[in-house]
Amino acid sequence: MTGAPKAPKVMETRTNARTALVLAGVVVAMTGMAYASVPLYDLFCRVTGYGGTTQRAETGSSNAIDRDVIVRFDANVSGLPWDFRPENPDIRLKVGETVIVNYIAENRSKERTVGSATFNVAPAAAGAYFNKVQCFCFTKQVLQPGETIMMPVQFFIDPAMDGDNDLRAVKTITLSYTFYPIPEAGQPVAQSGQDELGKKL
Repeated sequence: MTGAPKAPKVMETRTNARTALVLAGVVVAMTGMAYASVPLYDLFCRVTGYGGTTQRAETGSSNAIDRDVIVRFDANVSGLPWDFRPENPDIRLKVGETVIVNYIAENRSKERTVGSATFNVAPAAAGAYFNKVQCFCFTKQVLQPGETIMMPVQFFIDPAMDGDNDLRAVKTITLSYTFYPIPEAGQPVAQSGQDELGKKL
């Protein structure tokens, strides 16, 4: 006799191959879910206002109610040689009143710079009622050496906030922007002053 049958080894090899394929499929699926989770999470935040994400509105509100709220404006820069600030530190408005405010950015360097802003609202729960009609967030802003631009933000606070028990006592909301550098690559970015949300001073 020459030894035991070889069938069990063949079965073991097939089992290992099947396991490897299953694990590879799991890795591919998890990778796909990781990529999909970013836009899905962003959509979730925009719909619910979770994490201080504001809402988008096509038009302003025409239904102001008799409740005052102070909106404070915060401006931050990370990695850009810019002076970035709100034109006014805060305003008092009626809930439901549509207003326009301005942020100002100045490039203090001797180089052309490109930035893009992210934002959030505090308290975070107020993001579900903070509606922006016009905003410069997530758009590329190009500043030439020494150039200054004014960027408007048009918004209103949904009167439905008055019915939210968790926000009844809120008297101050903070809108915060942070600009980050954007490397220039591919197609040329429109010059500042040509952006519909930024105008030269």
